[in-house]
Amino acid sequence: MKNTFLILFFFISITLAAQDKIDYSTKVSSIDSTVATLYAVISGDKGEARDWNLFKHLFHKEAKLIPIGKKDNKITVRYMSTEDYINTSGPWLIDNGFHEIEIQRETQTFGNFAHVFSTYESYKSKDDEKPLMRGINSIQLFNDGKRWWIINLYWKQETEKNPIPEIYLPKE
Repeated sequence: MKNTFLILFFFISITLAAQDKIDYSTKVSSIDSTVATLYAVISGDKGEARDWNLFKHLFHKEAKLIPIGKKDNKITVRYMSTEDYINTSGPWLIDNGFHEIEIQRETQTFGNFAHVFSTYESYKSKDDEKPLMRGINSIQLFNDGKRWWIINLYWKQETEKNPIPEIYLPKE
């Protein structure tokens, strides 16, 4: 029994060490790669695990994920850490399938500071023709001289009463 525990501990240690050694530098080297990775890492088919280590790597340790929603008939915001998001949304993404794609973007930069206003469509499956939902992500980023960090991800889904303005949709 003692040997089984030691062997198990050894394999877990190697796995965790290997995860720490994964080079994600190309995923955060530019604003484009960081935003593309954000969309890719939360997307996947039903039953498909997400790379939560990569997800957390995108965000600064103090970053917040902030959805706008409705609670008790009042418009509210909820502040989440990356762990909060993984714990609350992660199981739903895997259980239902979720693919989020960017359909239009506006980027503003000033030195090492950037704001991306990114319009998205979400689908349960890549084969779906009609989106499950649409909305806008407001992504604030910071470059520390080595890489881009997501500082905040703030988003709102489109509703029938509050459709996405034409200016934030793709030009046809």
